[in-house]
Amino acid sequence: MSRLFGTDGVRGVANRDLTPELAFRLGRVGAYLLTGSRPGARFVIGKDTRVSGDMLEAALLSGILSMGVDALRVGIMSTPGVAYLTKHLHADAGVMISASHNPVEDNGIKFFGGDGFKLLDDVEDEFERLMNAAEDALPRPEGVHVGRVYEEPGHVAYEHFLQHTVDRRFDGLHVVLDCANGAAYSIAPAVFEKLGAKVTVLNNTPDGTNINVGCGSTHPHVVQRAVLELGADVGLAFDGDADRLIAVDESGGIVDGDFILAISAKWLHDRGQLKNDTVVATVMSNVGFVRAMEANGITVQRTAVGDRYVMEAMRQNHHILGGEQSGHIIYLNHTTTGDGILTALQLVNIMVEQAKPLSELATIMVRYPQILENVRVRDKQAWRENARIQEALRSGETLLGEDGRVLVRESGTEPIVRVMAEGPDEGVLRRCVADIVKVVKEELGA
Repeated sequence: MSRLFGTDGVRGVANRDLTPELAFRLGRVGAYLLTGSRPGARFVIGKDTRVSGDMLEAALLSGILSMGVDALRVGIMSTPGVAYLTKHLHADAGVMISASHNPVEDNGIKFFGGDGFKLLDDVEDEFERLMNAAEDALPRPEGVHVGRVYEEPGHVAYEHFLQHTVDRRFDGLHVVLDCANGAAYSIAPAVFEKLGAKVTVLNNTPDGTNINVGCGSTHPHVVQRAVLELGADVGLAFDGDADRLIAVDESGGIVDGDFILAISAKWLHDRGQLKNDTVVATVMSNVGFVRAMEANGITVQRTAVGDRYVMEAMRQNHHILGGEQSGHIIYLNHTTTGDGILTALQLVNIMVEQAKPLSELATIMVRYPQILENVRVRDKQAWRENARIQEALRSGETLLGEDGRVLVRESGTEPIVRVMAEGPDEGVLRRCVADIVKVVKEELGA
């Protein structure tokens, strides 16, 4: 069996790559590894609104119960909601069925430890080993010793938690929410309404097939148009499992993860609450973000692309704020994973406290143009040791000078090398990328 776990759990096309048989096995191994199959152990299980969620939930439940472990079924819930409830309910582990922002045909399974954090690499390695072990390597309790399912009304506790991460009400503010026909469809409107905001909700009628379809954080033009038509104060777009946020200001400007991270970092820093005066971001974060943080006395620690690497750096170095340009923001002073609804609440809270529109808060940084081109290659690792490509990179860095940068990285899933240049002059960027791409194609082109 090839490696199952990617950068965010196990994913694939439902009933082709991610089958009920595989889900059953994942449930058995997860219950054994994360709870020890001890009597009284409990597993929280949630899902987004995909039609395949029912099928995979049934299979996962069967696997978990067959190990003598009880399951607390929370139904439709966001990924960060499952993480929160796992810890809040003192469960031994949690599992979420979702493929996040992916198309409806896909689905995924991601596990959480009892502390609400995603699994560490060494735990995933052991998970992989057990998945490849013989079936009889795992115990099989019999008769009355199998587990049971309990319905858990976790929405109330999770909404209460979210509501109390902010310290003021939103009365008089008009908020447009795009719930992506996903896991945020009932939770996000309820929380904002309880805080007094006037709420207009888009795409909150999931039917199992319309999650992420032309809506949500991957299609911010939908909420952008609504904000302008309604004269709203802010637009907030979530993805299918509500762990990401893309915002829109009152003038229709898109405020992505870099801007949200910069606004949050400055706010915490000004209050003396940004631990170590440091924020964690990936190598894809805009140079404008880094310049803005430097100007405000904040250090930026860079990581590889992926929220798991952001989280790893935050936990190792005791930082409390980190995130990605995609809108996956982690507030470790509040919770254990990226949470789109929580991020939205923090952003609006800052707007209300400072009595400033989002467009004014977003002036903290200026986005530098970025040019990105993908090159299909024979060997995606070979660029690192190729002398001509390395020389082209040095030439590109010289061309851009101190105000720009060149970034080359390989795709995690395809034989592709990504070439990106960033700086103030788009024409210079295009020339820089074209020169590097030409050499990569000549040296490694498929």
